[in-house]
Amino acid sequence: MGGFEALDPKWSGGAPRRIDEQTRDWICVIARCDPRFLGQPFSCWSLSKLREYLIAAGYVASVSVEAVRRILHERGVSWQATKTCKASTDPDFTTKMRRVLDLYDHPPPGGRVLCVDEFGPLNLQPRPGRAWRPVGQPVRLRATPTPVTRVYGT
Repeated sequence: MGGFEALDPKWSGGAPRRIDEQTRDWICVIARCDPRFLGQPFSCWSLSKLREYLIAAGYVASVSVEAVRRILHERGVSWQATKTCKASTDPDFTTKMRRVLDLYDHPPPGGRVLCVDEFGPLNLQPRPGRAWRPVGQPVRLRATPTPVTRVYGT
């Protein structure tokens, strides 16, 4: 080969990947789940904690923190702000809620609907946090209050 063609770069593609596509998918799934669900004693993953878990659980033999970061970035998983929300843990909450909403939609003839919530004084301000989530899809983390809700009606 001669002339100007000799000046063209000859890219060879680099080293083959040591982590297959299925393992890369699992890394993203694990990063997006709550570490407590996997028996870890913390509430969110750092890159180094995620790396240590992946090695200890046998998903990979070895991986660098930078490789984990790149895999998450390639798959559209980013470190995002989260907020908490309050929701009832009462197993009958849905039944009670439907009853109240039905009273609002169909009040008794000539009557009034009065709802009383005994939840108590709780600051319902969202609490910011951080988590690994798909880009553009921040998560709302559920807080765990224990409200007492009674429905009084007809």
